Order: sequence, then structure tokens, then C-alpha cells
Amino acid sequence: MKRFEGKNVLITGSSSGIGQACANRLASEGANIVLNGRHLDEDAGLLVKEMEKLGTKIHFIAKDISAPQNVIDLVNEAIEALGGLDILVNNAGVERSADFWNVTPEDYDLVMDTNLKAVFFGTQAYAKYCMKEKRGGVVINMSSVHEEIIFPHFAAYCASKGGLKMLMRNLATELAPLKIRINNVAPGAIATPINKKMMADKAKMKALLENIPMERMGTPEEVAGLVAFLASDDASYITGSTYFIDGGLTYHYEEQ
Repeated sequence: MKRFEGKNVLITGSSSGIGQACANRLASEGANIVLNGRHLDEDAGLLVKEMEKLGTKIHFIAKDISAPQNVIDLVNEAIEALGGLDILVNNAGVERSADFWNVTPEDYDLVMDTNLKAVFFGTQAYAKYCMKEKRGGVVINMSSVHEEIIFPHFAAYCASKGGLKMLMRNLATELAPLKIRINNVAPGAIATPINKKMMADKAKMKALLENIPMERMGTPEEVAGLVAFLASDDASYITGSTYFIDGGLTYHYEEQ
């Protein structure tokens, strides 16, 4: 029997990158998946068809989760589509680069609404479902090493991830009596489409790798492996923690 056979999973922001890798990993181990992205376009349709080859139920629900009601609706529609929800992966996130004095209210709101508010209200909707059904659950938030270390010119992003750290810790205490576990995954430099421009810049890559003791970027599949562990029964006594997956970047960076 596969590890996640019969389990139902919602992964926000799962049309590419780390989210897509998580979806592939969990589906390959038997999970039914609700994918999410802003638009149900041709690429989304092709992704669903490709993932259906893994032999599980695959749905795609298009929602821009930066609006609280949208993420609440997404959770409820995922529950309806799959007949229940065992695991929620809050993966969707955005970043905006600017000097602190040039950050606009619009960019600040977009980052905070997507990276923090959506997690807050999506997890709330999931917790209400679990309470109503008198069942436990699992929540995994995609954080970042920047919940812990600085990222100049990304002040709003760092604030959102720092907030996510404390939200997770607080909810671990509140949700544990309901048998709901919650943890953060904090990737470092991962080879995803969002980093494509930087990866093409030899000077920037050289500077980056000098800060990573393992001297390479991580892969989305490696992050997905950690998510799969935290979602599994092997992690049944783990809640309230952040798991860094960064090739040693975080604490090496702090020593610079």
C-alpha cells in the first residue's frame, strides 16, 4: 500500500515549481490532489492530464488566493471535489523587490495578502472543517530561510515570512488538541522558474554559491521529499517547527 493512498490533498500555488513538485510526489505515493493556480489555462489542463497518469484523482481549481474569501472558497471547493481533506499545503507565495523607501502600498498588500493572510484564512477554513467532522489533519506552510535571515530589498517578503513563523508556532498550540499538526518548510536557494534570471547570471550565481556550504542550489523535488515526510504518519509527533532545507545556507550566512 502506498504511503498516501486514499489521502486527499490541497496544494495552493501548485501549477509550477515547488508546488508542482509536491503535487507530483504526493500523487506518486497515492494521494488525490487538488491543484491551484490563478488561471485554468492550457498549461493547467496539460498538467492535470499528465498527473492523472499517476492513477489518482487530480483536480485544478483556479483562484487568486490573495483575497481571503477566495482561499476560503478554495478550501471548501477542494473538500467538495475530493470528498474530504487530509492535508493542506499552503505553498503559494509572491515576492516583490524594491528599496524599502520605494515599496508601494499595493506591492506590500499583495505580498502580505498572498504569503500570510491567505495562510491564516485558508488554515482557518480547514480547521473549521476538521472541527465539524471531528477529525485531525495536517498543515504544511511553505516559508523561506527569510523567516530567519535578512533579504535586503525584500522587506515585505521577510515580514510576511517572519509572520508566518509565529503564526505556525501559535497555531501548533491551538490546533494540537484538535489533532491538527502544522509545520513550516523553509527552502533556501531552489532551482525554480522564479530564479531563472538569477541562474543565468554567472556573477550572481558565484556569489550565491559561496554562501551555501553544499555549493549548489536545491531542487523542487528535494523540497517535495521533505513535505512528503511532514505530511506522513512518520511525522505524527511533529508540530510547531520550521524545517530548513537550504544546503547549510541559513547559519553559514549568519556567520558572514
